[in-house]
Amino acid sequence: MSTENLPQNPEQPPRKPRVAVVFGGRSSEHGISTVTAGAVLKAIDRTKYDVLPIGITREGRWVLTADEPERMAISDRRVPAVEQLAESLEGGVVLPVDPASREVVYTEPGSVPKALGEVDVVFPVLHGPYGEDGTLQGLLELSGVPYVGSGVLASAVGQDKEYMKRVFTSFGLKVGPYLVIRPREWAREESAARKKIIDFAGEHGWPLFVKPARAGSSIGITKVDDLSGLDEAIAEAQSHDPKILIEAALRGREIECGVLEFEDGPRASVPAEIPPPDAHAYYDFEAKYIDSTPGLVPAPLTDEETAEVRSLAVDAFEAASCEGLVRADFFLTEDGEFVINEINTLPGFTPISMYPQMWQATGVSYPELIDRLVQAALRRPTGLR
Repeated sequence: MSTENLPQNPEQPPRKPRVAVVFGGRSSEHGISTVTAGAVLKAIDRTKYDVLPIGITREGRWVLTADEPERMAISDRRVPAVEQLAESLEGGVVLPVDPASREVVYTEPGSVPKALGEVDVVFPVLHGPYGEDGTLQGLLELSGVPYVGSGVLASAVGQDKEYMKRVFTSFGLKVGPYLVIRPREWAREESAARKKIIDFAGEHGWPLFVKPARAGSSIGITKVDDLSGLDEAIAEAQSHDPKILIEAALRGREIECGVLEFEDGPRASVPAEIPPPDAHAYYDFEAKYIDSTPGLVPAPLTDEETAEVRSLAVDAFEAASCEGLVRADFFLTEDGEFVINEINTLPGFTPISMYPQMWQATGVSYPELIDRLVQAALRRPTGLR
C-alpha cells in the first residue's frame, strides 16, 4: 500500500501515514535499540508522517513512551532504557489482532481502553531475540499491519547464525569454519561437547571466537586465545543463548556493505572497512557503541573488490529472502577472498552506525533512507508474497 492509496475523506484534509516506531525489547540489545529509536524519531519527516513511539520494556510490556529523541542517546557511557521513557508502566499498548482493523488501543487497570488511532506501518528498530528474529514479524503478519524490513523466515535466518551459514553455503557463498553446540548436547554430555571444541581448535588453531548463536551487537562474544579461557567464554555466551557458536579466527580485513530495497530490486551501498580498534581485542560492543571506533567509508578497496563485495551482499540478501534492508559483513582474507560472516536484517541505525554511513556515502541521506524504508513497507502487502 503506497501513501497515495491511504483512505481519505473528501471533507477532511489528507491524512498522513502513521508510523509506529517500536523499540526496546527483551533482548540484551535493549539499550542499543532505544538509541536507534531516538535517531529515527529525530530524523523522520514529521511533515510527511505521523509518528507513534512504542517501547517494549525488558520484561516485555508494550508501553507508550515520550516522543523525546534527545533522551534516547548514550550518556556517561550508559545506554538508555524504555522504562526511563514510558509514560506509565501500568498501562499497555495493544496492537490489533484483526487484519480488518489497524486500531491501536491503550489499556490501563481500572480505566476504559483508549483508542489511539490506526497505524499504517510499523518501523521496528528492535535488535536480537523477540523482535529481530521473526517473532514480531509473525505478530504483524497475523495483524495485517505492514512493517519495515524482512519477513518471518528471513528474520529468523538472519538471527540464527548457524542456519544463516547453512543458507549461505547452500547458495554458494563462502563461510568460515564454525562449530555449533546445542543446549541438549551440552546438557547430555558436557565433557564430550567441550572435547569437540578443543578438537576444533586443534584443527583450526587459536584464537577462537565463542558466541551466542542468536544475539548481536557483539554482546556475549569472547575471543579465546587458549584453553584456559574456554570455560569462561562458554559460560558468557550461554548466559545470552543456550545455543552457542564457535568460529575460527579469519585473518584479513573486516568489510561491511549495506543493501537497500528500491522499486526495481535490492541495491548495495559503497562498502566500509572496520579497522582493528586500538584499545580492544576486536570490534566488540564497547568499540562499536561506547568508544565509537570509526569505520572507513568508503573502504579502500580496488574497483574490482568493491564490485565483488557489492554483488555478494545482494546475493546474501536474496539467498535469505530478505526485504527492506540488510547489512552484510565480510572478511577479505589475506589471499584476496571474500568470506561472509553474517547479515543483520535490522542493523544498527544510529547516526554513528555503519549502515546509514554507507548509504550517506552512496548518496542517500539518513532522512531519505528512513523514507525509502517506510515507503517500501507501505507498498508491500502482508501475507505470502
